Amino acid sequence: MSDDTAPLNVAVIGAGSWGTALAMQLARNGHHVRLWDRDAGRAARMQAERQNRRYLPDLMFPETLTVMDGLASALDRVALVVAAVPSTAVRSVVAEVGTHMHAAQVICGASKGIEVDTLLTMDEVMREVLPSHVRPNLCALAGPSFAKEVAMGLPTAVVVGGESEWACHLVGEAFHGGFFRVYHTDDVVGVEVGAALKNVLAIACGVSDGAGLGTNARAALITRGLAEMTRLAVARGAQPLTMMGLAGLGDLVLTCTGDLSRNRRVGLGLGQGKTLPVILEELGQVAEGVVTARSAWNLAQKCGVEVPIMEQVYRMLYEDKPVFEALRDLSGRPRIAERA
Repeated sequence: MSDDTAPLNVAVIGAGSWGTALAMQLARNGHHVRLWDRDAGRAARMQAERQNRRYLPDLMFPETLTVMDGLASALDRVALVVAAVPSTAVRSVVAEVGTHMHAAQVICGASKGIEVDTLLTMDEVMREVLPSHVRPNLCALAGPSFAKEVAMGLPTAVVVGGESEWACHLVGEAFHGGFFRVYHTDDVVGVEVGAALKNVLAIACGVSDGAGLGTNARAALITRGLAEMTRLAVARGAQPLTMMGLAGLGDLVLTCTGDLSRNRRVGLGLGQGKTLPVILEELGQVAEGVVTARSAWNLAQKCGVEVPIMEQVYRMLYEDKPVFEALRDLSGRPRIAERA
């Protein structure tokens, strides 16, 4: 937040690790933040303990962060709403949020995924369910940003995408501060598609690492995965250069290599021979790439785009294809010229 920017009233909807981390960043910047959790018991515990013990233990909340369970009260007279719920809950939760919003408020989506039934990005889902007077001020936030590191205040750079320059500026100024740097773009499609697809590719890299295939294989999967992301994003109307930025390459590298990546940990488990139900039980949190693997594969088929890595992730997750069969089929594809 710039020195000349007045503190805002902000509501962060969703008190998982990501929503909590974003709320902490906003509160560190001096804003008055209401972090909403649907469960009254959880909200009361977090407010009393001044931390999210389940997801971000021992990271204490700034003084200007309040946890509450009443949605109407959380949204009352706020300038900015940040939606950070799992992708499968975006449609229902944001529809409810929209009933409490007016035209002067900005809403920023921080969920990452592609809806399975409709193949819509989270931005498109939100546009469907929000009132028409709110839609012009809709933005999306993405980029290489593990929740724990954001909550700790470690250096991070993200990008805000939106059609309204004013709304993007408000969101950017609200989050920008300390070691948290915010860029902006009008390529919402690129931001949304990149943020969703990198989770699927992180599972692929995890599988490779879990199977002990080495760093050469990981580098190949990241590079060719970026080509798949770019082809599918462009087919959906994105600008190719967005895939070279924070929401594309930046988020892809982080999620495919970082030990805090839940999606990479899903892949690691598969590569080590574990079943998906066991992996998800051990994880204890949402791994968006598991759901997005299905919607990404269906979207690629709809758009007529070749995505061999994402296809194999889908087949491992939903058709129980053995890991080494998937890896063999990837390596055995006909040789072609390198292209995007």
